Amino acid sequence: MSRSQDPQRPLFPFGNPIRMILPKTSNLSPRLLAILNSFEETMSERLKTLRPKDSENILSLSWMISALKSLSAIHNDVKSLITSLELAVSDWNEKWIDVYLDNSVKLLDVCIAFSSEISRLSQGHLFLKCSLHNLDCATPQQFTKARSSLDGWKQHVSSKNPRLQKCFGILDDLINTLDLPKIKNSSKGKVLMHAMYGVRVVTVFICGVIAAAFSCSAEKLSDLKAPETCLWAEAFTNLQVFGHGQIRNVLSTGKVTAINECYLVDASVMKLCRLTQHGDDTEAMRSSITDLREGVDRLSQRLDLLAKEVDVFFQILLTGRNALLGNIRIGSDFSNSMQKNNYAEGPTVR
Repeated sequence: MSRSQDPQRPLFPFGNPIRMILPKTSNLSPRLLAILNSFEETMSERLKTLRPKDSENILSLSWMISALKSLSAIHNDVKSLITSLELAVSDWNEKWIDVYLDNSVKLLDVCIAFSSEISRLSQGHLFLKCSLHNLDCATPQQFTKARSSLDGWKQHVSSKNPRLQKCFGILDDLINTLDLPKIKNSSKGKVLMHAMYGVRVVTVFICGVIAAAFSCSAEKLSDLKAPETCLWAEAFTNLQVFGHGQIRNVLSTGKVTAINECYLVDASVMKLCRLTQHGDDTEAMRSSITDLREGVDRLSQRLDLLAKEVDVFFQILLTGRNALLGNIRIGSDFSNSMQKNNYAEGPTVR
């Protein structure tokens, strides 16, 4: 994955995949062209809804929830496109199947990494609940216990998740394999590969943003270029420019936690740490406790919602893989390699 300090490298080392998949000279039937255009226009509209307003923060759990909902919808749109194309699995090129299975298993691992990080943040939430319980008692002894819990939160939220770090290498691999083989003698195949390419670009972008937010590192971002031939290109570029720009600006300040909901909680924690040193039950103390309680409730609710969306996306990927594997002819030369890629787990922390 390209890093901000690295020289700019060409995104397509083997040529523009879109030019190979669907050159301008391709003669698609009006029906196939309508199917493709409908898919791309829908994806464009989904991307536009993810463009935050200038005052909103893309580094938030609420944006991640919306982004994963849109991503799940886009992956479901591909299933509908395949149905519309009436392209049976038996007509798929083995290379397409190989690419699909390889990418999907990598994305399943990304989902597991995200679930692990959500679980880690949820565990940190226990420190905050314990602290609030002790602060409600308003005694010097309980203030001491509260400070200990608040310190526990600060240490926990600043720690690193090894599972999360591994997913950046996975995203690297997905970017490095964005190029696709030239499709010959299959107009339906060209439409399918054209659509799947767009899905892969958007998937890598959204997963990259979430991973960068969780890791609090802008170096993990990769700027992808959308070919102008795609109807979703403008919406994607606008979203990426705004999103990556905002993330880099926020993370350049050296924040320990970049996610908005966590940052607000952390600000309340820091304020309460100062106030509890004196042990006074002041109005400022009570106001800060209220702020922390509201922030903790918001954080908990959104972590739960995000966990559900990660699971939905995981199940969509898994269902698609299983459906494809179930339709592969038994005894084909390709079946053994595909069986090694089979996945049966949910996005649970292992």
